[in-house]
Amino acid sequence: MIVVLRFIGVMNAAVWLGASVFFTFGVAPVFFTDEIKHLLNGPFWPGIVAQMALERFFFLQYLCGSIAIAHLLAEWVYLGRALHRLTLGLLIGLLSVAFLGGFWLTPKLKKLYLTKSGTTVVRVGKFEEYRPVQVSRDERTRAQRSFGLWHGVSSSVNLLVLGGLVVYFWRTTTTQDTTRFIGATKFRN
Repeated sequence: MIVVLRFIGVMNAAVWLGASVFFTFGVAPVFFTDEIKHLLNGPFWPGIVAQMALERFFFLQYLCGSIAIAHLLAEWVYLGRALHRLTLGLLIGLLSVAFLGGFWLTPKLKKLYLTKSGTTVVRVGKFEEYRPVQVSRDERTRAQRSFGLWHGVSSSVNLLVLGGLVVYFWRTTTTQDTTRFIGATKFRN
């Protein structure tokens, strides 16, 4: 049981960190290259596709964060390991940032992106359709500034999350086998 729990914890931390590094430095920058803008006929569509990828990325964040907390609690219950406040606080913080980013910041960025592009979304069946809409020049300028600000905040927080994931990965792979209770080998005759 100990080996299985350890494997699940290390594998989850590795997937979470690896996916975050790959998305941040490998996938996300690709959406804004000249080749993609040319391929998708202008600068509008790469932003929409990037937001779709970001939604899936946040789902992975929720999944890995939930598994990490469940793993920490399973080690506490089944193995009798003490709950480390730093690790628990780090996981709660990482998961909170993921939920905040996925449920609040991403929709806000999408709305600002559509406003600065002069586009609206219409639901057609189970799909979204993007249609042009009249937006004043002043409103576009405000949306563009606000989008730039929030996108910068998002990128900065993402780098902090990456740092937190490195700390979590390190703590998961170098965990001491300390328990809440004194082991039988501590007693002497």
